[in-house]
Amino acid sequence: MTDKLNQIIKDEIARLPREGQDVINSLDWIKIAEEVGKKYLLNESEMNDFQVETLLIILGLEDGGFYASNIEKNVGTSRQESEKMVDEVSKKILAPMYKKLIENIKKGLPNKNPNYEQSVDFILSGGDYTAFLESGDDTIRNTQSQ
Repeated sequence: MTDKLNQIIKDEIARLPREGQDVINSLDWIKIAEEVGKKYLLNESEMNDFQVETLLIILGLEDGGFYASNIEKNVGTSRQESEKMVDEVSKKILAPMYKKLIENIKKGLPNKNPNYEQSVDFILSGGDYTAFLESGDDTIRNTQSQ
């Protein structure tokens, strides 16, 4: 990876909220992408393009549905190779990041044991969180059922 690309990646990640940065930095995705690229015999220029395409997916700047075709077009691989690369990246980078994101969200939940009644209450409130701030769940449930 070139120093310029490395700096661009750091700059783009630094623009994200802290939570996003933590998820992305939770694993060495650059190294993993490099390993995937080596497996498919990418040269340095192709490797850089592959890492940029991967970064665009990680940052959510590119639709995941275009990932394989973007690799094919911008990296210069066959359709089959690009689809295999996407599968590997999904398993080795995106799935672990998604898992980490879900874990972080669950850690931040005030109620660690949500149940279906909470979802029903929220829907019945019309999506108004303030309904839950002023009264307890039982009061809201009783008021709405009358």
